[in-house]
Amino acid sequence: MTGAISKLAAPRPAAAAPLPPASVRSAFLASAPSPRRFRVSIAAGRARSPIIAMASAKDGNGAPTKRTTLHDLYDLQGQSPWYDNLCRPVTDLLPLIGSGVRGVTSNPSIFQKAISTSNAYDDQFKQLILAGKDAESAYWELVIKDIQDACKLFEPIYDQTDGADGYVSVEVSPRLANDTQGTVEAAKWLHKVVNRPNVYIKIPATAECVPSIKEVIANGISVNVTLIFSIARYEAVIDAYIDGLEASGLSDLSRVTSVASFFVSRVDTLIDKMLEKIGTPEALALRGKAAVAQAKLANQLYQKKFSGPRWEALVKKGAKKQRLLWASTSVKNPAYPDTLYVDPLIGPDTVSTMPDQALLAFIDHGTVSRTIDANVSDAEGVYSALEKLGIDWDEVGKQLELEGVDSFKKAFDSLLVSLEEKGNSLKKTVSL
Repeated sequence: MTGAISKLAAPRPAAAAPLPPASVRSAFLASAPSPRRFRVSIAAGRARSPIIAMASAKDGNGAPTKRTTLHDLYDLQGQSPWYDNLCRPVTDLLPLIGSGVRGVTSNPSIFQKAISTSNAYDDQFKQLILAGKDAESAYWELVIKDIQDACKLFEPIYDQTDGADGYVSVEVSPRLANDTQGTVEAAKWLHKVVNRPNVYIKIPATAECVPSIKEVIANGISVNVTLIFSIARYEAVIDAYIDGLEASGLSDLSRVTSVASFFVSRVDTLIDKMLEKIGTPEALALRGKAAVAQAKLANQLYQKKFSGPRWEALVKKGAKKQRLLWASTSVKNPAYPDTLYVDPLIGPDTVSTMPDQALLAFIDHGTVSRTIDANVSDAEGVYSALEKLGIDWDEVGKQLELEGVDSFKKAFDSLLVSLEEKGNSLKKTVSL
């Protein structure tokens, strides 16, 4: 089955964000090594991610720690902090859960890094190859085990929130990004084999896959829609979710949920280059502002679309809003504050998924305050000013989507090539 799936298948340096009151800072940070020291340790070759090492320094068994900014983010502002990473041992997530992490996202690049840089997958991979599995089938077996194990760890959160939180996301093959029906079949297959109530099947928001989203939702499968880079495409994603709920024919919609992963930092990376090419003082003054401005306007669209008679009719059947999930939250430009894509996008019924760098920074000195609907008029002004300078938001979205899909395909293909070579080597060793 798995083999068939693929076939279907320079502003001025910004000041650091102010430290929040001690009451909202992590208790374990006081004696844990600094984020910089963790980065050095990773560069020196240690396997553990810095955020996991930090959390484990104070609590290695997953028991609740003292309050961190992540707990306050959820309890005070209604935003769910998720971790944008997954690797073995999956039990390394336990101290993060104790520190307030409420879900996990993964993608082909994350698994490419995890599997190619760790020996934790070797035993299972060897068993699979010697049992006659090909490289791609073995890949999916490795991934599915990680997803199932992570789902188990987050299941208490899923149960406590009545299915509103505690999800783990796994993406369909990136080779299917332009294959509508292949994506539907892959999503059904992944949902069936993972067989966990709190798994999100990730589907890219390409033009070809928007109809896939509707059909998968209509089949009662919860979806994380990924690679959203523009408001126009985001609206199509919302419509696909609502259309899918209506087409499902289910009398109880409470267990069919979704998040829409709206990417942030990559928008600034591209638009900043365009602004530097324009080169006028007006253009240069807008660097580092595009991504957050567009995200705030996406939240305005969210408020509009999930209201009114049509939506209320679905709510009566238990439907939950498709939450906005802020993705690509790590800062690419070192001149910007390292919480730039987290602090300004805090608000209720949203998710922020953070890789190590962003999660470390936010725990250390993030500010827990409702910001998502603050200064919306300023965001509108930035959005319009960029249009006047000739920035075409839809074209920006299309370019970033192509780059995102291509990046995931390359990571996926690269890993399969290395697994194939490794598998062939194993077979030769056994035959000698």
